[in-house]
Amino acid sequence: MSEKKTITTSNGCPVNHYEDTQTAGPRGPVLLQDYFLQEKLAQFNRERIPERVVHAKGTGAYGKFTVTHDITQYSRANIFSEIGKETKLFARFSTVGGEMGSADTERDPRGFALKFYSEGGNWDLVGNNTPVFFIKDPKKFPDFIHTQKRHPKTNCKDATMVWDYWSLNPESLHQVLILMSDRGTPDGYRFMNGYGSHTFSLVNANNERVYVKFHYKTQQGNKTLTEAEATVLKGTDPDYAQRDLVTAIENGDFPKYTLKIQVMTPEEAKTFQWNPFDLTKIWPHKDFPLMEVGEIELNEIPDNYFQDVEQSAFSPSNLVDGIGFSPDKMLQGRIFAYPDAQRYRIGANYNALPVNKCPYSTNSYHRDGAMRFDGNGGSSPNHYPNSFDGKVEDEKSQGLPYLLDSNEVGYFDRNFNDDDHYSQPKGLFEEVMNAQQQQNTIHNIVGAMSGIDGPKKKEIINRQLCHWFRVSPALGKGIAEGLGVKVDEFIK
Repeated sequence: MSEKKTITTSNGCPVNHYEDTQTAGPRGPVLLQDYFLQEKLAQFNRERIPERVVHAKGTGAYGKFTVTHDITQYSRANIFSEIGKETKLFARFSTVGGEMGSADTERDPRGFALKFYSEGGNWDLVGNNTPVFFIKDPKKFPDFIHTQKRHPKTNCKDATMVWDYWSLNPESLHQVLILMSDRGTPDGYRFMNGYGSHTFSLVNANNERVYVKFHYKTQQGNKTLTEAEATVLKGTDPDYAQRDLVTAIENGDFPKYTLKIQVMTPEEAKTFQWNPFDLTKIWPHKDFPLMEVGEIELNEIPDNYFQDVEQSAFSPSNLVDGIGFSPDKMLQGRIFAYPDAQRYRIGANYNALPVNKCPYSTNSYHRDGAMRFDGNGGSSPNHYPNSFDGKVEDEKSQGLPYLLDSNEVGYFDRNFNDDDHYSQPKGLFEEVMNAQQQQNTIHNIVGAMSGIDGPKKKEIINRQLCHWFRVSPALGKGIAEGLGVKVDEFIK
């Protein structure tokens, strides 16, 4: 039998009455001097950090990334340095719009975030299970998310404000069509693909830059739930996806994904049919084929959910030498928004937490802040330059200078010829989906749009129907008929 350990306070003092509060007499009142009562209640009051504004409901696992193909011609990043190289990683899956207690099977995009613990620093690849997104400018993000959350008056989810926003922003069509298809309700996290979504850049040892999109393809095969199946699971097992992942890994059935990239040269970016940095657009595979890089395996469930999953903090700003940004407007906005959200949610020193900490040597002059528990730099200098510690800048990681399209500063979206929001959704519906998937998508859209209500109901429905008809007459006709709207008004 193992030796019994004494219960202590958080500062190590033995606790002699864990359940009985110190009182004046057996019936009370309670004395304020019972310091362990104060500590216990105060700690309990602070057990919950603010949940994420988006991606609140999620699960996570540790694993490894193994290089299987050589891409050093494109990137000098240490993580890709040789075939067979293994790098530890942490993955977090999530829904987007729901709260912590929401169901895993809601019709919603799924977050698919990866943190690679490389010798060159932690690299975060923060993406979704879709290659595109609803909007392409970061100024729109707060408004968009407001429509996905709860109505300010009723505190209920509201189809009217959702479709009002989408119908006023046709750039959302591509993502909305994916969301309303079978892919909008994946069968857990093991049976879906992941995407970095944004356009990033890679830089090789010769300082040559290319643009890149990251894809992680499930090796388990893609599986989705029907609307009916997803609805049943909301009530019978709202933690379905989390339970599925935990059970599979603990049974030794480790989920695997193949990491692939698409590559575009700067010259190709100048002549590409669409803005290659527009998050609402894909790069067609026939023009930019997928190239295999390596394998992701998830093989360990954290011992403590809060410590590792809830306190995990991802940001697209966490890049390493050899992987860089692009002019993608949404990416540029997330570079600020994500770390700012983590500092608010967890604290200034969130990167020092075990799940977020780089396991290799780190040197910075950041000091102080709430919950500083890593020595705070000890007696070393907290300023640079200085005459004492000998730290220097890494000249080879300074970043590669490059020219932007224009030196003109302005607000270009309304004046820039980049308003083709229909041809890519058209290709998705008419060329990628089979007849059954098309019918399922129409059914799901009709169900979602049937929730539109209020004095602007007809206006919002008609505006959105105009977009669907511009995507595909068959799509628009099917939705209009499902909603009981006369088709003649839209195909004059």
